[in-house]
Amino acid sequence: MKNYPSQFKADPVPLYESRPEATIRSVAADLGINPETLRNWVRAAGVSRPRGRRTQELKLPLDRGPLETGT
Repeated sequence: MKNYPSQFKADPVPLYESRPEATIRSVAADLGINPETLRNWVRAAGVSRPRGRRTQELKLPLDRGPLETGT
């Protein structure tokens, strides 16, 4: 396992937070680090944002009105 200086560890998380369109994978690639390493740092920092399919599901309207029965 590779050890990173604490200052280097501190920089990628705010970078990820500042780019809402970016994925952990894309930020990790930009920095030349393993995506799972960045994911662990993001989790340790308590940063959370919905990604992927969950983001799309959250955008669905909650109240769709009564269901129509075909009778």
